[in-house]
Amino acid sequence: MPDPRTIARLRAELERRSSEFLVDLETIVNIESGSYTTAGVNEVGRWMAERLSTMGATIERHPHAELGDTVVADFVRDAPGRSVLLVGHTDTVFDQGYLARRPFEIRGDEILGPGVSDMKSGLLVGVYALEALRALGGDDWLPVGRLVYVVNPDEEIGSPASTPIIAELARSADAAFVMEAARENGDIVSARKGMMHLRATLHGRAAHAGVEPHRGRSATLEAAYKTVALHALNGRWPGVSVNVGELRGGTRPNIVAEECVISVDMRARRRSEQDEAEAAIYEILETSTVPDVLTTVEKLAHSRPMEKSDGSARLVDAAVAIAAELGFELHDAETGGGSDANTTAGVGVPSLDGLGPVGGNDHSPLEYIERSSIVPRTTLLAALVLSVGE
Repeated sequence: MPDPRTIARLRAELERRSSEFLVDLETIVNIESGSYTTAGVNEVGRWMAERLSTMGATIERHPHAELGDTVVADFVRDAPGRSVLLVGHTDTVFDQGYLARRPFEIRGDEILGPGVSDMKSGLLVGVYALEALRALGGDDWLPVGRLVYVVNPDEEIGSPASTPIIAELARSADAAFVMEAARENGDIVSARKGMMHLRATLHGRAAHAGVEPHRGRSATLEAAYKTVALHALNGRWPGVSVNVGELRGGTRPNIVAEECVISVDMRARRRSEQDEAEAAIYEILETSTVPDVLTTVEKLAHSRPMEKSDGSARLVDAAVAIAAELGFELHDAETGGGSDANTTAGVGVPSLDGLGPVGGNDHSPLEYIERSSIVPRTTLLAALVLSVGE
């Protein structure tokens, strides 16, 4: 753990700049940047790139016409040392125009607004943690050999464009920190379930349902068989859940359905269980109960579980010790939702998530963070980067 006097100085610097944090937070929350809102996510990405470049980062952009740019800010120290990866995302779940219905607002200790918790406040925690380290360290402020901050535009839809970039950078990192908001009870995240999203399209044969139903091959009936079989997988492995969240097909009640689409979500705690569950899901989708109904499967998103490794356990211990020095109790938790930490942990890098401010009600009109948690949590991240350097 860093020297307590250093932690106190970091906190004092961040306390001094706490009002600036709120101004910056309002600025980026007021940029509407829902997934697929290319102009918005790119505007937040440009804001982040400009801020990070002023600290000496080399900026590289990986453009995507539909999803927006993944911004990579690379800090390198002349002397060798360990490598740290920070990850945050610019996209939210809110569509264009939502801000007018739920504007940025400070209500006592709560700060509300679309994306304020998930995860625009976390983006700023990364920026302000680095700026505090720079304020204390001067020209030679970087406490590790290399620090890379990835700002991606597509996490809310499974990071399809940015995952290869994050995974490649993670392979050369000694630790990864993701600044999603802390849980509502203040917990950080040391484990997340892996997930898979599939879309299966079932192709049957249309026929008149009253005159000659025997000539038809019902895609909706086959979808019903598959849905029952897929849900029967729940309970086969501890920590694995399977859900058919969407089923739509057919055109009229007097026509045997020619086509039907089902969307499947699978979550798993352990990689071995995930592999077995995925194999079982594909077997169900590729086997037909209704004769002559064919199924095509499209994998929409996939991530490995973020399992708590020995390395991430050591990061948890460091975080707990730093939090105690800052005057609050800290615990780690497992959560079912995925994040970019699944990617970093999936390639074997010790990873911690939930390092943003304490917040909750994500993806809802009441999404919030606790104002009083901003400085302690930003100090925690800065001190964690220092601890990796040590």
